[in-house]
Amino acid sequence: MNVDYHTSEAPVYDRIGGYDAIAAIIDELFALMRADSRFARFGAGRSLDSRQRAQQLTVDLICSVSGGPCYYIGRDMRTSHAGLQITVSEWDACIELTQIALAKHSIGSREAVEFIALFERYKDEIVETT
Repeated sequence: MNVDYHTSEAPVYDRIGGYDAIAAIIDELFALMRADSRFARFGAGRSLDSRQRAQQLTVDLICSVSGGPCYYIGRDMRTSHAGLQITVSEWDACIELTQIALAKHSIGSREAVEFIALFERYKDEIVETT
């Protein structure tokens, strides 16, 4: 899917409600992932602080790439996910939960597609196919 990020209209950041909306969507996504057995292996052995930092970095990344004023200070996606052996099915499950989080926050279909595209741009860096 090709999404044109260079239009004269407001960036997706503004159209979905800015920082607070992104933070709420990511908060919902992480809550859904914690409750989903498909993601149990990712929370084991991690402190609350570590999980909260990962969540905040996700908010900052999405805020930044969606046209918002945030600056992402985390590592690149390949480095931060190396060795986790994230599969295509786990990726797809994450996208599924992201769609649920977007729907819960009444994000319009066009903006939801663009929001998902912000994640999809990193798929090849996150999913390990070998």
